[in-house]
Amino acid sequence: MEKIDIGIIGVGYLGSIHARILSGIQSANFVGVYDINEERAKKIAGEIGVKSFQTLDQLLDNVKAVVIATPTTTHRDIALYCLNRGIHTFIEKPITDTIEGADEIIKLSREKNLKVQVGHVERFNPALLSLSGYNINPVFIETHRLAQFKPRGTDVAVILDLMIHDIDIILNLVKSQIYEIRASGVAVISDSIDIANARIQFENGCIANVTASRISRKNERKMRIFQKNAYISIDFLQGIAEIFRLVDEDDESVEPTYLLGSINEGAKRKKIVYEQPEVKNVNPIEMELTSFIDSILHDKPVIVDAEDGKRSLEVAFKIISEIEKQQKIVREKMSFDV
Repeated sequence: MEKIDIGIIGVGYLGSIHARILSGIQSANFVGVYDINEERAKKIAGEIGVKSFQTLDQLLDNVKAVVIATPTTTHRDIALYCLNRGIHTFIEKPITDTIEGADEIIKLSREKNLKVQVGHVERFNPALLSLSGYNINPVFIETHRLAQFKPRGTDVAVILDLMIHDIDIILNLVKSQIYEIRASGVAVISDSIDIANARIQFENGCIANVTASRISRKNERKMRIFQKNAYISIDFLQGIAEIFRLVDEDDESVEPTYLLGSINEGAKRKKIVYEQPEVKNVNPIEMELTSFIDSILHDKPVIVDAEDGKRSLEVAFKIISEIEKQQKIVREKMSFDV
C-alpha cells in the first residue's frame, strides 16, 4: 500500500489524540512529532513509538504532510511556513484567528498546488454521514452545542471554540448567501464569551438558530432540521439521526422503521413515517485524517478545504461583532440611565 510520510506539530490535548489515531492509519507513515514543549513531545512520541524532533525544520525535512494542532493564534504562521516548504497541511479548526491569515493560506496553497484541510471534524460524524442519501433542503435549523466547563479553550469566545462546528455544517447544508445575522452572548466565568445565541437568516428564507455554551451541566450536541414534509434530528454526541417525513401513501419504496399514521394533503393521502438511517461505526478523527491522506495520494479535493474554513470563520467573527455591538448598546444605555 502506498503511504504518505506525515508528522504532527503540537501534541497537547488534541494533538495527542491525532497522534494516537494517526499511528493506526495504514496509509500513513507516521514519522514523528514536534512540540515547543520538548518533554511533552518525547513523552507522546515514546508512547506511540515515533521520533520526537527537536526543531520544526527537522520534522519538515522528513515528511510530505503535517497535522497542525497548535493554539489557533499560531496556525497562520506555522501553516504558511509548512506550505512554503512544500508540505501538505491539515489545520485544526478554526483555520486561523484572522480572515487575512486564512486568505494568505488559501493563496499560497493554490500557488504551491498543495492540499489544505481544516479539522471541522463534525463533517465526519457518523450521524451526519448517515443522511448522505437524503435530500436535505432546510427552511429552519436549530442547534444546541453545550459543554461542561473546562479551562482549556477559554482563551477564545465560545463561538470560535464550539459554535463554529455548527456554523460549518449549516453553511454546507444551506445553499444560499447569508442575508442577516443577529446575536447575543455573555461572558460568565471567563474573560471571553461563554454562552451565545445567533440567528442566521439566509437569502433563500432559511433561518438557523444556533446556541453554544461551555458552562452547561451536561454535554449536548444536537441539530434539528425542518423542511417541507420532513423533520430531521441529529445527535452528534450519540451518533444517531432520526427522520420523520411525509410520503405518498402508495409509495412502496419507503421502508420505515415505524409507520406513524396518515393525513390528507389536498387530494392526496400521505403517510407519516419514522426512519433511523443506518449509522456506520467510524471514528470521525480517523476518517478526516484518512480522507486528507487519500486526497494527497490520489490528488483529489479535500472534503473540508481552506475556503470552507474561511467561510465559517467569517460568520463566527460576524456573530462576535454583533454580540459586542449589542453589549456596547447596553453599556451606553446603562450609563445614560445613571
